[in-house]
Amino acid sequence: MKKRLCTVLANLAAWMASLIVLVPMLVVLVNSFKSQKESMVMTLTLPEKFMFENYTTVIERGKLLSSFFNSALYATFSVLLILAVVSAASYVLSRNRSRLHRVIYYLIVLGIAMPVNNVALMKIMKATALINTRYGLIFLYVAMNIPLALFLMFGFVETLPREIDEAAVIDGAGPMRLFSSVIFPLMKPTIVTVGILNFMAIWNDFSMPLYFMNNSGKWPMTLAVYNFFGQFEQSWNLVSADITLTALPVLIIFVFGQKYIVGGVSAGAVKG
Repeated sequence: MKKRLCTVLANLAAWMASLIVLVPMLVVLVNSFKSQKESMVMTLTLPEKFMFENYTTVIERGKLLSSFFNSALYATFSVLLILAVVSAASYVLSRNRSRLHRVIYYLIVLGIAMPVNNVALMKIMKATALINTRYGLIFLYVAMNIPLALFLMFGFVETLPREIDEAAVIDGAGPMRLFSSVIFPLMKPTIVTVGILNFMAIWNDFSMPLYFMNNSGKWPMTLAVYNFFGQFEQSWNLVSADITLTALPVLIIFVFGQKYIVGGVSAGAVKG
């Protein structure tokens, strides 16, 4: 009886916590279909008439197509570079147990806790002519997200038995083939996890484009929403539609990728 009561209370607490997150999202979604007058109240009541044209107005006047392209470009290329660099680095650092390699690993992982100095970073971006460029922002995202990605991948590669390496070497595999044909496929759970987490983080980032991207034609969707709100701050129906369209890609990726996130984070053993 006591165990069942604890289960009920735990489920109730989970539902309450879920409502804290879901209710604001539902309010935004419902108000995106309302008229301007109805949306001023910002409640969960359904609109008298569903205004689907709100989304058409947002796409046309909010420059969402170009900003969607920019966000997809930044997130996709940043994630690909992060995965390419970190997957190889995690394998090399985990298989070499020398003091130098451990120092390098801890120095990189230290970046997780280190705050970003935007003043110094601005000077570096200007000196290297990376400011206000798409590839500059991509390199910045890669550098900022490598520490956590390396931490996650390193922990997974450490669990892979070294006997796998030895068996591949005996079969005649060189270092590159060993990594690409044997180790890399085994890293799929953590690669997918790191890829999804970084994609969502980069897609939702607001501060870096705000500081280092002055050209509105290169703005991602987060800055497009900010700019749109400044122009239509009285039209909460259009602002809600803009927010919904911006959050939709990330929600889709999270829904379809959540099982990989849980599996990748909890993966700790290799069988077979």
